Amino acid sequence: MTQTFSREDFVELSYSQLVQENSFKTYKIPECLGEGYFQEIELFPGLELAIYDNEYHDDVVVKIPVRDHPIQFNILLSGFVHHDDYPSIGGKYGYLSGNGIAQAVTSKYQKLQRQVGIGVHLEPEVLETFLAEDLEQFPTHLKPLIHNNDWQVVFSPQVTLGMQVATQRIINSPFQGVTKRLCLQGKVLELLAMMLEGISCDRDPNPTLPRFKPETIARLHHAKEILATQLENPPLLTELAFLVGVSDRTLQRGFRELFGTTVVGYLTYQRMKRAEQLLRQQNRTVAEIARMVGYGHMGHFAAAFKRQFGMTPRECLVGKKAVLGSKNAV
Repeated sequence: MTQTFSREDFVELSYSQLVQENSFKTYKIPECLGEGYFQEIELFPGLELAIYDNEYHDDVVVKIPVRDHPIQFNILLSGFVHHDDYPSIGGKYGYLSGNGIAQAVTSKYQKLQRQVGIGVHLEPEVLETFLAEDLEQFPTHLKPLIHNNDWQVVFSPQVTLGMQVATQRIINSPFQGVTKRLCLQGKVLELLAMMLEGISCDRDPNPTLPRFKPETIARLHHAKEILATQLENPPLLTELAFLVGVSDRTLQRGFRELFGTTVVGYLTYQRMKRAEQLLRQQNRTVAEIARMVGYGHMGHFAAAFKRQFGMTPRECLVGKKAVLGSKNAV
């Protein structure tokens, strides 16, 4: 079954159940649509952040008309949003659009597919303020992001590991009140900078980073796959380099330049991501999960988990605060 809505009807229904109002406004997804929530906060005038974690019972189609639109960017950590004319959002790709006139589009959400991510709306005057004296040096291909009186430009920046981590830290900020607002302001701007830098590098005909041969890139991706599948007993760096057929130096440099992190950083991220999934299932102890992701020392595991998600493994296990947002945290 597919539920089809106009943009106006979908917005009215989605905003019909305000369940909490403080710094964030939290809205529960109506039962006729699905389950979950989304939150909104104005970080300062002209900069708004939305955090969402939900899924729909049926396929949902939303028909969105031509409209004026500010600068917008989105990153999904889980799920996809498909469009008939624009690229899909999710997986390896995010979404960044300039301000201007947005074309009519049909957005499609697949049933029982959990959507976890963020969306940011930014007025062009705010971006101009941040750029200040650097506005003249703003890359030519990015200038249509600001004060565009024609059709808005749309980019599909590749989502790096650094972007994923920044997005998770936005969703799971451990701060409260004014300090939380300050933290989110910084993280949102950091994420925007990563997206702009990624787009600029993609278009730069003379990139400063060294190029790798296709064969080397394939070997580096293989190394990443090995780490992701051997979290409990990963190979040493020298062993991993030997397994995929590159030097230690190439392995370390390749991870920094292709994946935006170190070999150890990637391994830690994957371990924490897997630990979070296991904690959500609530059918194992924290000690068991620590061993399953390769930690023999509980203190080291707890410290790494808290650095990543802003909470302890035990707090996640008992449901005090879900790492990627809880459907019941309203």
